[in-house]
Amino acid sequence: MMLVVAIGGCGDDGAGGGTPESRDNVTYVTAFGAVGRDAFVWVAKEKGYFDEAGIDVTIQKGAGNVQNLTMIKSNQAQFGALDFTGAVIQAGTGKFTEWRAVAAVHQQTLVSIMTTDGTGITKPVDLRGKTVATGAGSVSELLFPAYAKLAGLDPATVKLQGVQATALTGLMAQGRVDALSTFLLSRKALETASKKQVVVLPYSDYLKDLFGNAIIARADLISSDRDLVERFTTAALKGLRYTIEHPQEAAEILNRAEPTAAVPAAVGEIEAMKPYVGGSPGHFDEARVKAGIDELVNAGLMPVGLTPAKVVDGSFVK
Repeated sequence: MMLVVAIGGCGDDGAGGGTPESRDNVTYVTAFGAVGRDAFVWVAKEKGYFDEAGIDVTIQKGAGNVQNLTMIKSNQAQFGALDFTGAVIQAGTGKFTEWRAVAAVHQQTLVSIMTTDGTGITKPVDLRGKTVATGAGSVSELLFPAYAKLAGLDPATVKLQGVQATALTGLMAQGRVDALSTFLLSRKALETASKKQVVVLPYSDYLKDLFGNAIIARADLISSDRDLVERFTTAALKGLRYTIEHPQEAAEILNRAEPTAAVPAAVGEIEAMKPYVGGSPGHFDEARVKAGIDELVNAGLMPVGLTPAKVVDGSFVK
């Protein structure tokens, strides 16, 4: 895996590209593969936003929080995207601490219960006695007991089945489980596979202060080159805004870069995430970060002691 570091400044004003010798080279790892929720980084690259900022970006496909945090820790990537709530749990338990979130992609967690018409599940308590599949070891699995208790459901009455994340849609479409605990952005894929209407019960109805995906940077890079981090964050958020405003074009850009990313599925994810990006893309409300940490502590997912400053640097989003 390529080790990429900054190779100098970015010209006089950080815009207009600069000479090859003055440009910065960085590696960015997506949250998970090449799908609609991550299209914005390819959009920012194709639209020239990174080029205008004097940055050459190598995009690598991620495989979830642990791999992405490992890449950040080992400096195989300097920037990345991941599920913020899961990363906070990792930091709160002392497993990965060498990162900071610099921009929020989703203002609320997108973890949800999803099922299809005909299961009789329309509210959380309907899950009693049912089998719910979730990614083994995922934040969806970790958060389920807290969600269930807040929703008036004894989690012990639900059979939680941990499986490979890639198997979730197929299990539900084949009727082998009653529901999924997964990310809302998979809704379109489930509708397509099952050929049924999908019922969504968002965790955010009860866990209101948890953020979804976030853009992160190495903590030591923030300390040593704040200008680079600011330029990168600004360009990435321009890509995010353009993606939300132009879902079809964004999906086509993603497909050109990664042909396995089907355009309809990518459009579906982008449309689904649009309400969660919010009116001020990238913004972190520190009070909500603190409240979200408290929710995770109260759920027994990590000990007391983590502060917002240990996981977020919101100064890069104006």
